[in-house]
Amino acid sequence: MRTASVKRKTKETNIEVELNLDGVGTNDISTEIKFFDHMLETFSRHGFFDLVVHAEGDLSHHVIEDTGIVLGEAFKKAIGAEAEEREKTVRFGYAIVPMDESIARCAVDIGGIGGGRSYTVFEFELDKERVEDINTENIPHFFNSFATHANFTIHVYAKGENEHHKIEAIFKALGIALDKAMRIEERREQLL
Repeated sequence: MRTASVKRKTKETNIEVELNLDGVGTNDISTEIKFFDHMLETFSRHGFFDLVVHAEGDLSHHVIEDTGIVLGEAFKKAIGAEAEEREKTVRFGYAIVPMDESIARCAVDIGGIGGGRSYTVFEFELDKERVEDINTENIPHFFNSFATHANFTIHVYAKGENEHHKIEAIFKALGIALDKAMRIEERREQLL
Protein backbone atom coordinates (compact mmCIF):
# COMPACT_ATOMS: atom_id res chain seq x y z
CA MET A 1 0.00 0.00 0.00
CA ARG A 2 1.39 3.40 -0.99
CA THR A 3 0.88 5.50 2.13
CA ALA A 4 2.81 8.06 4.14
CA SER A 5 2.55 10.03 7.34
CA VAL A 6 4.70 13.15 7.72
CA LYS A 7 4.89 15.71 10.53
CA ARG A 8 6.69 19.04 10.66
CA LYS A 9 6.88 21.34 13.65
CA THR A 10 8.74 24.65 13.57
CA LYS A 11 8.54 27.90 15.51
CA GLU A 12 6.00 29.06 12.92
CA THR A 13 3.88 26.00 12.10
CA ASN A 14 2.73 22.57 13.25
CA ILE A 15 1.62 20.35 10.35
CA GLU A 16 0.59 16.70 10.06
CA VAL A 17 -0.22 14.95 6.78
CA GLU A 18 -1.45 11.42 6.15
CA LEU A 19 -1.71 10.26 2.55
CA ASN A 20 -2.97 7.15 0.77
CA LEU A 21 -2.25 7.29 -2.97
CA ASP A 22 -4.58 4.35 -3.63
CA GLY A 23 -7.60 5.81 -1.87
CA VAL A 24 -11.02 7.01 -2.95
CA GLY A 25 -10.70 10.73 -2.25
CA THR A 26 -11.80 10.91 1.37
CA ASN A 27 -10.29 13.78 3.29
CA ASP A 28 -10.06 15.52 6.64
CA ILE A 29 -8.56 18.96 6.07
CA SER A 30 -8.06 21.68 8.67
CA THR A 31 -5.55 24.48 8.06
CA GLU A 32 -7.43 27.41 9.65
CA ILE A 33 -7.66 28.92 6.11
CA LYS A 34 -11.09 28.10 4.67
CA PHE A 35 -10.31 28.66 1.00
CA PHE A 36 -7.08 26.63 1.26
CA ASP A 37 -9.03 23.83 2.99
CA HIS A 38 -11.50 23.90 0.09
CA MET A 39 -8.66 23.66 -2.47
CA LEU A 40 -6.99 20.72 -0.68
CA GLU A 41 -10.35 18.95 -0.38
CA THR A 42 -11.02 19.29 -4.12
CA PHE A 43 -7.41 18.20 -4.89
CA SER A 44 -7.93 15.06 -2.77
CA ARG A 45 -11.36 14.27 -4.15
CA HIS A 46 -10.45 14.61 -7.83
CA GLY A 47 -7.08 12.88 -7.40
CA PHE A 48 -8.67 10.00 -5.47
CA PHE A 49 -6.08 10.46 -2.72
CA ASP A 50 -7.18 9.83 0.86
CA LEU A 51 -5.75 12.85 2.61
CA VAL A 52 -5.57 14.15 6.16
CA VAL A 53 -4.04 17.59 6.69
CA HIS A 54 -4.01 19.27 10.09
CA ALA A 55 -2.08 22.52 10.11
CA GLU A 56 -1.79 25.53 12.34
CA GLY A 57 0.62 28.41 12.41
CA ASP A 58 1.34 32.05 13.03
CA LEU A 59 0.73 33.40 9.50
CA SER A 60 -1.25 32.06 6.55
CA HIS A 61 1.84 32.39 4.32
CA HIS A 62 3.79 30.04 6.61
CA VAL A 63 0.90 27.57 6.89
CA ILE A 64 0.47 27.39 3.09
CA GLU A 65 4.21 27.13 2.39
CA ASP A 66 4.84 24.49 5.05
CA THR A 67 1.77 22.49 4.03
CA GLY A 68 3.23 22.39 0.50
CA ILE A 69 6.53 21.14 1.95
CA VAL A 70 4.94 18.42 4.09
CA LEU A 71 2.49 17.32 1.38
CA GLY A 72 5.38 17.09 -1.10
CA GLU A 73 7.38 14.98 1.35
CA ALA A 74 4.36 12.72 1.89
CA PHE A 75 3.95 12.13 -1.86
CA LYS A 76 7.67 11.42 -2.21
CA LYS A 77 7.59 8.97 0.69
CA ALA A 78 4.35 7.25 -0.42
CA ILE A 79 5.56 6.64 -3.97
CA GLY A 80 9.06 5.64 -2.83
CA ALA A 81 12.06 7.46 -4.27
CA GLU A 82 14.08 4.29 -4.81
CA ALA A 83 11.35 1.65 -4.86
CA GLU A 84 10.69 -0.57 -7.84
CA GLU A 85 7.01 0.37 -7.48
CA ARG A 86 7.88 3.86 -8.68
CA GLU A 87 9.30 2.43 -11.89
CA LYS A 88 5.95 0.68 -12.50
CA THR A 89 3.99 3.95 -12.54
CA VAL A 90 2.71 5.67 -15.66
CA ARG A 91 5.00 8.54 -14.56
CA PHE A 92 3.43 11.29 -16.68
CA GLY A 93 -0.04 12.74 -16.22
CA TYR A 94 -2.08 15.63 -17.51
CA ALA A 95 -5.52 17.14 -17.15
CA ILE A 96 -7.63 19.90 -18.64
CA VAL A 97 -10.32 21.17 -16.31
CA PRO A 98 -12.96 23.74 -17.26
CA MET A 99 -14.83 25.52 -14.49
CA ASP A 100 -17.46 27.87 -15.84
CA GLU A 101 -15.54 30.63 -17.70
CA SER A 102 -12.15 29.41 -16.43
CA ILE A 103 -9.94 26.62 -17.69
CA ALA A 104 -6.77 25.05 -16.30
CA ARG A 105 -4.26 22.67 -17.84
CA CYS A 106 -1.76 20.77 -15.74
CA ALA A 107 0.99 18.34 -16.75
CA VAL A 108 3.22 16.46 -14.31
CA ASP A 109 6.27 14.21 -14.33
CA ILE A 110 6.78 12.32 -11.07
CA GLY A 111 10.09 10.79 -12.22
CA GLY A 112 11.35 7.23 -12.25
CA ILE A 113 13.59 5.30 -9.86
CA GLY A 114 15.74 7.76 -7.94
CA GLY A 115 12.99 10.35 -8.01
CA GLY A 116 12.21 13.14 -10.36
CA ARG A 117 13.46 16.62 -10.95
CA SER A 118 11.78 19.49 -9.20
CA TYR A 119 10.56 22.19 -11.57
CA THR A 120 7.49 24.38 -11.84
CA VAL A 121 6.14 26.46 -14.70
CA PHE A 122 3.18 28.77 -14.24
CA GLU A 123 1.41 30.54 -17.06
CA PHE A 124 -1.48 32.25 -15.37
CA GLU A 125 -2.17 35.58 -13.78
CA LEU A 126 -4.14 36.16 -10.63
CA ASP A 127 -5.63 39.62 -11.01
CA LYS A 128 -6.78 40.07 -7.43
CA GLU A 129 -4.57 40.20 -4.35
CA ARG A 130 -7.05 38.16 -2.30
CA VAL A 131 -9.62 35.46 -2.93
CA GLU A 132 -11.83 34.66 0.02
CA ASP A 133 -9.43 34.45 3.00
CA ILE A 134 -6.17 33.87 1.10
CA ASN A 135 -3.53 36.06 -0.54
CA THR A 136 -3.31 34.86 -4.13
CA GLU A 137 0.50 35.22 -4.21
CA ASN A 138 0.59 32.17 -1.92
CA ILE A 139 -0.91 29.87 -4.60
CA PRO A 140 2.21 29.65 -6.84
CA HIS A 141 4.31 29.51 -3.66
CA PHE A 142 2.37 26.43 -2.49
CA PHE A 143 2.92 24.69 -5.85
CA ASN A 144 6.66 25.50 -5.78
CA SER A 145 7.03 24.16 -2.24
CA PHE A 146 5.04 21.03 -3.12
CA ALA A 147 6.98 20.30 -6.34
CA THR A 148 10.36 20.95 -4.70
CA HIS A 149 9.77 18.52 -1.84
CA ALA A 150 8.05 15.85 -3.93
CA ASN A 151 10.69 16.13 -6.69
CA PHE A 152 7.97 16.58 -9.31
CA THR A 153 7.89 18.66 -12.46
CA ILE A 154 4.62 20.58 -12.67
CA HIS A 155 3.40 22.81 -15.52
CA VAL A 156 0.23 24.83 -14.94
CA TYR A 157 -1.60 27.00 -17.46
CA ALA A 158 -4.86 28.75 -16.64
CA LYS A 159 -7.11 31.56 -17.74
CA GLY A 160 -10.47 32.91 -16.74
CA GLU A 161 -12.28 35.86 -15.24
CA ASN A 162 -13.18 34.56 -11.78
CA GLU A 163 -10.14 34.02 -9.52
CA HIS A 164 -11.92 31.45 -7.34
CA HIS A 165 -12.86 29.38 -10.41
CA LYS A 166 -9.38 29.69 -11.90
CA ILE A 167 -7.60 28.55 -8.73
CA GLU A 168 -10.06 25.73 -8.10
CA ALA A 169 -9.64 24.47 -11.68
CA ILE A 170 -5.85 24.45 -11.10
CA PHE A 171 -6.11 22.33 -7.93
CA LYS A 172 -8.54 19.91 -9.62
CA ALA A 173 -6.26 19.60 -12.65
CA LEU A 174 -3.25 18.88 -10.43
CA GLY A 175 -5.15 16.15 -8.57
CA ILE A 176 -6.31 14.48 -11.78
CA ALA A 177 -2.86 14.73 -13.41
CA LEU A 178 -1.15 13.20 -10.37
CA ASP A 179 -3.75 10.41 -10.20
CA LYS A 180 -2.94 9.50 -13.81
CA ALA A 181 0.84 9.73 -13.31
CA MET A 182 0.83 7.54 -10.20
CA ARG A 183 -1.25 4.71 -11.60
CA ILE A 184 0.52 1.38 -11.83
CA GLU A 185 1.10 0.40 -15.45
CA GLU A 186 1.06 -3.40 -15.50
CA ARG A 187 2.71 -3.55 -18.93
CA ARG A 188 5.87 -2.09 -17.36
CA GLU A 189 6.27 -5.21 -15.18
CA GLN A 190 7.19 -7.13 -18.34
CA LEU A 191 10.19 -4.83 -18.75
CA LEU A 192 11.50 -5.08 -15.19
